[in-house]
Amino acid sequence: MGLKRFRGRRLIAALLYTGMGFPPVVIGLFVYLLLSRNGVLGSLNWSFLPKLFTPAAMVVAQTVIAFPLVAGFTMAAVMGVDPQLRQQLLSLGATPRQAAVTVLMEARLGVIVAIAAGFGGIISEVGAVMLVGGNIEGRTRVLTTAIVLETRKGNFELALALGGVLLLLTFLANLVMLRLQGKVFDE
Repeated sequence: MGLKRFRGRRLIAALLYTGMGFPPVVIGLFVYLLLSRNGVLGSLNWSFLPKLFTPAAMVVAQTVIAFPLVAGFTMAAVMGVDPQLRQQLLSLGATPRQAAVTVLMEARLGVIVAIAAGFGGIISEVGAVMLVGGNIEGRTRVLTTAIVLETRKGNFELALALGGVLLLLTFLANLVMLRLQGKVFDE
């Protein structure tokens, strides 16, 4: 979308930007309704579809949450690259794929920010994963849902410890992102 102009592009961009602010619990409800036995996809009984209360269903919800963030920020980063670069690459004999990869490499700082935003959107998510995953011990319980559970039980020490682990994991992931950005700044 950041590389080409086409009919409906503004509508798709508006939908992406709307998706960036969509409440994750509503996404969880949407995925729940899609995958439930009586839902749109669940009633088809296709074996390759993820079942509710499985890690696969949680991944679907997380992907739907992260996609607009990653796609929207990536689109903005690509649109920030000089549009003549792609034309110049194509005129020098690059294939459209080679030109697109080169433009993405030029926009890589923004692409890394897009990935970090998508990660931030899903690492802190509770509502959607509880709806489609069920918070089942040993199967679908993740750090965020475990923190909610332990807080509700009054076990604040464990909830704080789990929160510390979540913060540490987030910090480490962001260090990796900064390291990737550092390579961009060092060049």
